[in-house]
Amino acid sequence: WLATPHPPALATPTAPLAATEPHRPPARSPPKKARPLPPPAPTPTTALRPRSSLTRRRRRLRSPTVLRPEASQGPYGAQPPSSAAPYGGPPAAQPYAGGGSGGYGSPFAALVPSTFPPGTDPNVVACFQAADRDGSGMIDDKELQSALSGFSSQSFSLRTVHLLMYLFTNTNVRKIGPKEFTSVFYSLQNWRGIFERFDRDRSGRIDAPELRDALLDLGYSVSPTVLDLLVSKFDKTGGKNKAVEYDNFIECCLTVKGLTEKFKEKDTAYSGYATFGYEAFMLTVLPFLIA
Repeated sequence: WLATPHPPALATPTAPLAATEPHRPPARSPPKKARPLPPPAPTPTTALRPRSSLTRRRRRLRSPTVLRPEASQGPYGAQPPSSAAPYGGPPAAQPYAGGGSGGYGSPFAALVPSTFPPGTDPNVVACFQAADRDGSGMIDDKELQSALSGFSSQSFSLRTVHLLMYLFTNTNVRKIGPKEFTSVFYSLQNWRGIFERFDRDRSGRIDAPELRDALLDLGYSVSPTVLDLLVSKFDKTGGKNKAVEYDNFIECCLTVKGLTEKFKEKDTAYSGYATFGYEAFMLTVLPFLIA
């Protein structure tokens, strides 16, 4: 019953180790070119199911507003839709500039009859009465032209007469009464004195520097660019002489005076800047173009 001791384990002969070779990385094959991806397969279209009227209405409400092309809009200055106010017109909620009747004043408003101011020179009264042949208390543009030319022995063009009548009556009806005639008469005397004072060479014309000084004496300071435009406009030779004669000097003074006074009506702060509405701008400029 004694345990038999195990026999010792026999040593197993091992094979001799083979000579080891140096480690070599595996050879890499050249990179393969990437094949282009095939185009995506077209998505099959599915027929849209008809929508109810309520669904279509909601879809329209959610869709953004699309601006119409310019071709569908009317030309510049055309009458806009009736729901909008006309371009350049006063606001619908309140009258323009707080006027009682609303809108803009007409340049063809009737001229209020007037009388001669107290102390008017009798020669001025006689000159007006001679021109007023029908005794209506008003003289028209041709009668005013004849009266001024006969009294001062200086001819005036109808354009100059029209500007005189517009500036001193603030209307374009081309009629003038005793009060306005008196103002025209004294203003022409003043401008005649200024013209002769700056016509230093007594040539009957004043050049650009003399015109600049004359306008400055009247209270109007213009830039060199504006001065060149005035000389080229009122030179009877079309800018060749670069000088202005007396008749055109009066017209030049009337233009500068009228535009400046209209501008000052908007420039209440005397800052040199003003804001004009479309209608006000047209009524300011057009009378000087159509005189």
